[in-house]
Amino acid sequence: MKIGFIGLGNVGGKLSGSLIRNGVSLWVHDLNDKLVKRAVEKGATDGKSPANLMQTCDAVITCLPSPSASDTVMQDMLPHVKAGKIWMEMSTTDEAEVKRLGQAVIEAGGAAVDCPVSGGCHRADTGNISIFAGCDRATFDRILPTLTIMGRRILHTGDLGSASVLKVVTNYLATANLISCAEALTVAKAAGMDLNTAYEAIRISSGNSFVHETESQVILNGSRDISFTMDLVAKDIGLFQQVADRAGVPLDMNPLLIDIFNDGIDRYGSRELSPNIIKRLEDATGLSITAHGFPAEMTDEEPEETGAEVIVPR
Repeated sequence: MKIGFIGLGNVGGKLSGSLIRNGVSLWVHDLNDKLVKRAVEKGATDGKSPANLMQTCDAVITCLPSPSASDTVMQDMLPHVKAGKIWMEMSTTDEAEVKRLGQAVIEAGGAAVDCPVSGGCHRADTGNISIFAGCDRATFDRILPTLTIMGRRILHTGDLGSASVLKVVTNYLATANLISCAEALTVAKAAGMDLNTAYEAIRISSGNSFVHETESQVILNGSRDISFTMDLVAKDIGLFQQVADRAGVPLDMNPLLIDIFNDGIDRYGSRELSPNIIKRLEDATGLSITAHGFPAEMTDEEPEETGAEVIVPR
């Protein structure tokens, strides 16, 4: 299968890298020519344009920063969709928007999948990230071999759009946990606790989480580098709020998270690294929430392995 890949940023560059590394015939495109050149040097082919990718490839993956960016790319590709073509949307996007664009692909004779990833950029880099996939079962079976190269755990979530809902659900939880970790570490420091000890106490307790084991470490290092920025967090929790609003669910916590990150963006800028939301507390208390012995960035220690479908117990 010839694969096209559009969007070679923090996540897309790593996912496409896994495909290249494992010998997939890959055509790439990005508005940043330097990123395209880097991928070509690794073995990809310059796809020139979204339209050319859809004409050339069996499946085209998009991994872009916003629903509007995906729409722009899709308008270039849609005239070239026909039977046998697959659009794979790996961006974190709006359920309604992926359904709208996906329906246009289906009406043109192609197939559409929303297949966002979850688990951190460090796992995207090694092909060990998790991938959700929303589409009909026949399409899922066609794309599963490609997904198992990019990810370790592949979950068929149901119909088109379902993966995007679950992606923003998990990103909401990660955001809530980031804020709670920031507050916990700041209170521990203010109460006179050694932060290395506090980190371990949380890690071995009922308070532990994936976010603590990753983002708390780069917070304590001081780098705050998780390859994710405040504007992207704001987008994700905004999308979660839209899902809740459409479903008629009154939320208490998420509106507060939106306010916290909007304030962080006002203070530090939209492209500030997301774990630096803790700076709001550092500024308020005059404390430095850092400690020795923690890594500046996360690396995946799991060996790369071919992924597999996660079977949901019934």
